[in-house]
Amino acid sequence: MTEQENKPVPNPCVGVCALDENDLCIACQRSGIEIAEWGVYSNDEKRVVWEKIKLREQGQLPE
Repeated sequence: MTEQENKPVPNPCVGVCALDENDLCIACQRSGIEIAEWGVYSNDEKRVVWEKIKLREQGQLPE
């Protein structure tokens, strides 16, 4: 395992939890499920969520 794979993945939460009509947080852009499951996700799963966040912010990922 590489050092990057072992490095903790930061939580995208900014302390403003409010889900919109598409079940996405208006602050961190995670879905309700991604928020609820964050604590049990592996680092690889967390990195996938970060990629989804980036795409959502750019309007490239459908809700």
